[in-house]
Parts: sequence; C-alpha cells; structure tokens
Amino acid sequence: MNRTIEIAGRVLDHVGERAEAEVLVTGGESALTRFANSFIHQNVADEGYEVSLRVAVDGRVNAAGTTSLERLEDFVDDTIGIATLQRVDENWPGVAEPTDVVDPHHFDEATAAATPAERARLVADFVAAAPELVAAGYCATMGHDVAFVNTDGHRAFGRYTRATIDGIHQAGEALGSVAAAGSGHATSQRLGDLDGAAVGALAADRARRGLDAFDLEPGEYQVVLAPECVATIAMFLSYYGFNGKHYAEGQSFVELGKKQFDAAIHLFDDAADPRALGVGFDAEGTPRRRVELIKSGVTQGIAHDRRTARKAGVSPTGHGDPGSEVWGPLPSHVFLEEGATSVDEMIASVDRGLYVVTFNYCRVLDPKQLDVTGLTRNGTFMIENGKITGAVTNLRFTQSFVTALGQGRVQAIGNDARFADSEFGPGMMHVPSLHLEKWNFTGGAAG
Repeated sequence: MNRTIEIAGRVLDHVGERAEAEVLVTGGESALTRFANSFIHQNVADEGYEVSLRVAVDGRVNAAGTTSLERLEDFVDDTIGIATLQRVDENWPGVAEPTDVVDPHHFDEATAAATPAERARLVADFVAAAPELVAAGYCATMGHDVAFVNTDGHRAFGRYTRATIDGIHQAGEALGSVAAAGSGHATSQRLGDLDGAAVGALAADRARRGLDAFDLEPGEYQVVLAPECVATIAMFLSYYGFNGKHYAEGQSFVELGKKQFDAAIHLFDDAADPRALGVGFDAEGTPRRRVELIKSGVTQGIAHDRRTARKAGVSPTGHGDPGSEVWGPLPSHVFLEEGATSVDEMIASVDRGLYVVTFNYCRVLDPKQLDVTGLTRNGTFMIENGKITGAVTNLRFTQSFVTALGQGRVQAIGNDARFADSEFGPGMMHVPSLHLEKWNFTGGAAG
C-alpha cells in the first residue's frame, strides 16, 4: 500500500465516530544539491510526510498538522480534544461528499528518482557558463504523493514531481564585497527539461552587465520586467485580490465584471494545465477546477474553498489548503498568457526606462489598491534609445500593482513564459516578461 494512503487511513481509523474529519497526507522524497564559491558543498535527501487533520465535533472545529508519525494517535486525540473546547463554528461547511477526482499526471519517474550525480551535472553546467565568475545556488528535486480521506467516504490520491535550478553569478569583487550579482531560475515537472547552462549564462550576463552601477534619480519610468518580477505581481494579485476570504471581508481590490486591467491581460488558475505542478484536488478533497481570474482585462473569478464558497453561495473551486480558513484560499497554479514579443524587442522599443530582473522584500501598504513597496535586486539596468546602457544601483519602488497593469499601461507581453520564483516560492506562477508604461521608483535601497 502507498505510504500516504496508509498514514491517512490510520489517522481516520483513530478518529472513528468521534468527529467529522478530513485528512490530507503529503510526502515522499525531497533532495537538494547546494553550491557556493562555484563548488558543491552540500547534498541532502530526506523522506518525510506532513499530516493535516481537521475535525468538527458538534460544529466545533479544530485543525492541526504534524510531521511526526510516531505518536499519530496522540495527535488525533489532542486535535479532537481541543475541538470540543471551541465555540460552534456557524460557517463550518461540513466535509465533502464522495466525488470523482481526475489525476492530472504531473509526475515524472526520472525526476522522482534523480541522483546526486544528475543534479551535480546541472550545477556543473550552471558554473561552467561563466568559469571566471563566482557561482552559488541550488538544484532541487522532489517526488511527492498526496492522499485525502474523510469520514463521509471521500477518497483522492495524486502524485507530482518538481525540479528547480536556481543561482547567481557574482562579478567584480571590491573591498571584500560583491560588486554585482545576476540571477537565473528554472522550474519544471521534469529535471530533464532544465538547462543549467542556459540558466547560468543568463545569470552571468546579468552579473557582468551589473558592474559599475550608478545611482538613478527617483521617478516614474517605463519598465521591462523579467518573469521573476511578474511572478511577484501575479502572486500578490492572487493572494490579496483573488482570495475568497479577502474578497468576502472587503479587503480585496477585485470588482467582478469590471475592466480593471489592460485588455492584453489574461490570467487564470488551472491545476490541470499540462505545465502545472501539483495534484488535482485540494486539502478538502475538492477537485481543482480552472478559474478565469482576468480575461481581456475584465476581472472574472475568485478562488474559493468550501467555507468561502458556502458564504458566497457558489461552488468551491478547489483552493482549500491547510490554514486557508485563516489566510484564505490562494490561487497557486497561476498562468499569465504569454504574448509574441521578445525581451530584446521590448527593450528596443523603450526610449528611456529600466530593465528589472527581480523584486525583493515586497510588502503591501494598502490591500484595497494593492499598493506595494519593495526593492529591485540582482540586476537593474538603464535602457536608453532601445539599448541597455549600464547598470543602476538597487531602487525602492512604491506602486499599485493593479494600476501598473491598468488599461493602456501594458505595452507588450513577452513570449518567454515560464515558472518564475516569486517571494512565495517556485512553481506557482507561470508568467512571461512585461513591458509596462510606468513604474514608480521612490528612492535608493536605503529608502
């Protein structure tokens, strides 16, 4: 029997008839090869399992999680015991009835069984892309199984894999510090899809171009944003806007049916997309279904778990996760439809502006407007007369992400869509580069 299914069954058996219950077990092997100073210095692998349990005793609800399998019975007893001490939850939707769940087959056997030598070859290609520079980063692989059971007889099972190469090249050490660094990233279901040499070459090019950076006066500039920046925008839109809990509480910018964005923007969440990572159901056993978030600039959809769907009088969309009763259902298989313009063509169309590689340390100032402040990192470059003319020191920005993507603001959408690393982690946002009309930079990295 599969290990996750066995663990889930063991937990449910111990719940017995004492409570309504839903159990999610996720686990398998994860492996990491880390490198610094252009040498591999760490290779680790582990097999682990995470158990999430939610119970309801006469409408009194409690949720808990554990990674320890040695005292599962005590874990179940404690979770039920604490539930009996809670107030009745009037919004408890009950557990899901049995329903068919389709596995999207986002699993690659070769990636799940990847060896340290295979990850090391990818690292070697990254480093060899610029042997005169200093490289650091990691290559990770994972193969996880996910099992769900509940007391109403609903069962679901799925498997997925993920592989990532992520790193920087550093150039021009001065006074013991790094004068410039450039980053590169790639994530896929399959390790065989990743090109360490290409990712390393991109990071090296950004590092070399980043030397001799100069300070730039704050102000509004046209920008070409690399996928990592766009992934952060998409993640913040998803969490703060298309989140059923935030929407119900009046904290979201979303106005359904209104053209809030440029007509070129098409954003959707689809766990069944062939490129996606993960399984076809959520932590409540609900099949994940495609949600059109923005289509032709019109805001169209919201992500719901069973709780927010019940309050809204709609069907759940399969976006319940452990803890979503606290922070809300999050779209996490998000795709921004790519365009037909290359990054070089975007840059060539800019008279004066900036090419930005990565955003860092972004924080929301006003969720209703999605005003965000953050920094640029690992590559900020001046564009003049259609060419990159030099590097700029890191800048602070304060910008409404909704306004930045507003009507008439999107000049071009790139043809380079891929999984990009946002501040919430890799493998969640599949996005291209963007050329935007305006971005508000308010100062240097110091403020």
